[in-house]
Amino acid sequence: MASTTKNLVVDPFCYRQFQQYEQSKTYGGTVFSLSIEEFEKIVNERYKSENLQEGYAPFCKHIFLMNNFTGSDGKANTLPVKGNEHLIRSEYAARNDKEVPVLQRFIPLDAVVGGGIEKLPVAKYLDLILYSREQIQKENASMEKGKTTEEEEEKETAPWGIVSIKAQDEDFELPMNPITQMRNALGKEEGGSGIPIDRDAYMKSVEFWSTNVNIS
Repeated sequence: MASTTKNLVVDPFCYRQFQQYEQSKTYGGTVFSLSIEEFEKIVNERYKSENLQEGYAPFCKHIFLMNNFTGSDGKANTLPVKGNEHLIRSEYAARNDKEVPVLQRFIPLDAVVGGGIEKLPVAKYLDLILYSREQIQKENASMEKGKTTEEEEEKETAPWGIVSIKAQDEDFELPMNPITQMRNALGKEEGGSGIPIDRDAYMKSVEFWSTNVNIS
């Protein structure tokens, strides 16, 4: 159904972060038990355009919200590398069947000392990563999505789609993982956004992710 009053809607790419969808069962990041309808209601009530922060490209923005409405779902999902080297794994992975796989490193959730997600602290904030409606339509067209989905997408009028939700303890954007920056530099046909790598941003990312690692 098209949105006529919402500023934010959960994009289908982000469905994997909600338990109501089957793909959440194999997703390694934060998954919410709230329904998408409930989540959208709360985040739209808290939305203020002046709180939009710049992302890695003009079409990308961030909003940081206090994580006080997701219960125990929004767990912190990074750990320092130091002391956890023996837990780190790597694999070639793609976020969907349209993307080319890239090499990623991570700590498996079941390897976390103490055992499982319940041992991780609840994050203080949620970073809502937003793409503009125009960019979402461009990427959907490039990825050759089905006719029904395209028609539904054209009816959606909310200006911002939530493409990812990160639980974290900081109220600012964590550096995008270097491999994600590389993927984004690929053409839209390969699952990227076609935005060239910003060397300064890339080096800041390397500095941060050399000493931190995602839990997945």
